[in-house]
Amino acid sequence: MSFDKDLLDTLMEFNEKNSPKFTLYINDNAYDATCTTITNSSIPVNEPTTRGGAYFSDKFAYKIKCTVGDLSIVPLLTKQMLGPNTEFGELKITTVIESDKGPATVNIFANLTNSVQTLSFVELYMIIVKLESF
Repeated sequence: MSFDKDLLDTLMEFNEKNSPKFTLYINDNAYDATCTTITNSSIPVNEPTTRGGAYFSDKFAYKIKCTVGDLSIVPLLTKQMLGPNTEFGELKITTVIESDKGPATVNIFANLTNSVQTLSFVELYMIIVKLESF
């Protein structure tokens, strides 16, 4: 997974200092995402490896956690997560950040690794696989 490290650093810094609006897209439906954190953390493998023959995992990955208040998203998640499927469905998350060059729209593409549902929201845990900016 290679992406523009400077863009990722700018996104992480902007997210820490501000509360940008994020939008998550699944099956052409848009969902507001809040309380988003972006971190670089370790993965429980000793060396880079292909996990279960389905996806590649490095020793560290950039992870994003989103909270979605619209519970209508729940039935759509099983088609996005490895487990019931042999492939991850890539999720698209968009936001607008301020950079040295002015406002920039950032598209974040991520694999869903876990979700936790409560009575009022769903927390989504994802690994970032690609970034685009324009």
